[in-house]
Amino acid sequence: MKYASALIIGFLVGVALFAAGVAYNPFISKQGLSPLSVTDAPTVTLAYTGVAAESILYSNNGESRIKPQPEKVLQLWEASIRQTSVSVVVLSDGRNQVAGLGIKLSSLSEATRLFSGKALVNSVWYVYLPGRGSLFIEQSENYWGYLRGIVLPAYRNSANTWTGNWLANLTAGPGVLGTAKVAGGSGDFAETDMLAVESLLMHAWRVDGGPVAAEGQLVIELPIDESLVYDTSGDEELLDDE
Repeated sequence: MKYASALIIGFLVGVALFAAGVAYNPFISKQGLSPLSVTDAPTVTLAYTGVAAESILYSNNGESRIKPQPEKVLQLWEASIRQTSVSVVVLSDGRNQVAGLGIKLSSLSEATRLFSGKALVNSVWYVYLPGRGSLFIEQSENYWGYLRGIVLPAYRNSANTWTGNWLANLTAGPGVLGTAKVAGGSGDFAETDMLAVESLLMHAWRVDGGPVAAEGQLVIELPIDESLVYDTSGDEELLDDE
């Protein structure tokens, strides 16, 4: 009996050490500065809520931590899309005015390697900005910092919650500098290739429901057009080139 107990204890200690090694691996690099934060090119900045309950629509397989909404929305329980979530959100500009609509589909990536600090999600955005046009964003996101900085501390907290201010870039590719690939769809963006970065600011998170207070942000780098002058302060405005 004592040998069985020693084996079980040894196994549990091994699991704990492995989990600690994964969570606090000193060789896993931290996410750096977004390449678009120092660009000289014009940009469009779009903000959205990071809380599912505050979005227009959110759905997943119905068994995840975050509940689909509205209540009777169709759930993604089919085998081919069980690891996928979809959200529809209002996009706001730098003046906190409604700028358009965003639809995001996200799926867990088979390239995830937790021991290497890669908790990957593949996602695509369809962004529609009335009066300007539409565009598509393709990216790979890394939620490793999110898991280590928010989820793990929440589980360790006796109240099963986390509060604070956590800000990080989620985009990890496919661009070599950690940027997303953007393709213009219509309007001002038609037939245009661009770059983008998505970031998340988290204020509160709980184990039984996920994000409680959070804001997301998309920063899209526009190609420089010598015939136009852009306001790069956060809202993209076309001004006469005089």
